[in-house]
Amino acid sequence: MTLLAGIDVGTTGVKAIAITPEGDVVGRAQRSYPLSTPRPGWSEQDPEDWWRASEVALAELGHEVAGIGLSGQMHGLVALDAEDRVIRPAILWNDQRTGAECAEIEERIGLARLIELTGNRALPGFTAPKLLWLRRHEPEAYSQVQRVLLPKDYVRLRLTGRHAIDATDASGTLLLDVAARRWSDDVLEALELPREWLPEVLESPEVSGTSAEGTPVAAGAGDQAAAALGVGVVDAGGPASLVLGTSGVVFAALPAFRSDPEARVHVFCHAVPERWHAMGVMLSAAGSLQWFRDRLAPGASFDELVAEAAAWPPAAGLLFAPYLAGERTPHADPDARGAFVGLELRHDRGALCRAVLEGVAYGLRDSFELLRALGVPLNVARVSGGGARGRLWLEIVGSVLGIPLELSVVEEGSAFGAALLGGVAAGVFADVHDAVARCVHVSDTVEPNVAWTEAYEEGYARYRLLYPAIKEVV
Repeated sequence: MTLLAGIDVGTTGVKAIAITPEGDVVGRAQRSYPLSTPRPGWSEQDPEDWWRASEVALAELGHEVAGIGLSGQMHGLVALDAEDRVIRPAILWNDQRTGAECAEIEERIGLARLIELTGNRALPGFTAPKLLWLRRHEPEAYSQVQRVLLPKDYVRLRLTGRHAIDATDASGTLLLDVAARRWSDDVLEALELPREWLPEVLESPEVSGTSAEGTPVAAGAGDQAAAALGVGVVDAGGPASLVLGTSGVVFAALPAFRSDPEARVHVFCHAVPERWHAMGVMLSAAGSLQWFRDRLAPGASFDELVAEAAAWPPAAGLLFAPYLAGERTPHADPDARGAFVGLELRHDRGALCRAVLEGVAYGLRDSFELLRALGVPLNVARVSGGGARGRLWLEIVGSVLGIPLELSVVEEGSAFGAALLGGVAAGVFADVHDAVARCVHVSDTVEPNVAWTEAYEEGYARYRLLYPAIKEVV
């Protein structure tokens, strides 16, 4: 039987799956590894841990595979010397040490020009600020750098011996001309970074090399692009992806490169060749419900809390601002703070929980409105993540957004999308569209509740007033 493997190099561990050409998952393996935080705000890992975990997970699948696809955490800096030895621990996407370097990048290039070229502004998580930090604070390590890779691409190097990156992951370095899908000479010159350090940029389904066994390995994709591909987000006008995980991600395909002038949403290359995507990220989605349960209702189950929330009507006078860890889209404000607003004597725990569910839905709508402003038609969304298991929450989100939400049969996330890319590289699928048509299937659809529409339109209008009001007093 022909099987395909997908490997996702995550922040807490590696996940590997094996699938059939029909999209059935027949094998799963996971291996975890540690995260190092040597100083406040720092986040690092040993790249060798990624490779060892990937090697073991791939072997534990217990199947020979015809093709392998890679996905992984984006933005991390892996610095290698001339012998491809790791110079220092990798600096990860969630590392916050590079605030000064972000300001330097925007000053050197100019914010408008940076957004025009890369589709984004300089954020601490991106790769380019990490290189500038290394040059400033660890000059001895910087002097040894001959190659720069991202996390999944280090695994590729160990698997195939080849230096390569795909266009989606390269978009997250802040060094790519995203419209042209090639490294930006303008950015590299302004930041005084050598182009020869950077790997070849490939399209996600392209063969990037072969394993020791001769298995073709696809270039792969960053985790969000791979996950979106895995639920069938391939073309503008098709479904968007909505992830209700700890953070909330809204992801839609674009027909052409078009950046938001204020960079309130990320614009990257997509895993579909010659396609781009726009992505909005809210930092506390299902994480808001987790916080509510842990801090205000310890011992209660999520099912119990949601049942109490269901007893309340929509937009019952109470609002929740979900800025518990700052916010990214649309405010890009690490100092944003959360709040309950409109409390009355009649409100109980169920009302508070309902407000949390609605506040997250309003936050997701912020991203939807920005995507619509970029000309993206949003008629349906494929939803995934832990929050997608709650029917009431899906009905609330669908009603706030005004679109149906679809659930996919397979919930394997980025590893599934990576396996589809591996199938294209192996010739099992003609292209990405063929892979999605054969393997991605919808199991259920949650329609908006039309009786709630008017209440949520009013509620969203009030929600939009929260951020500037709260900012004035905290």
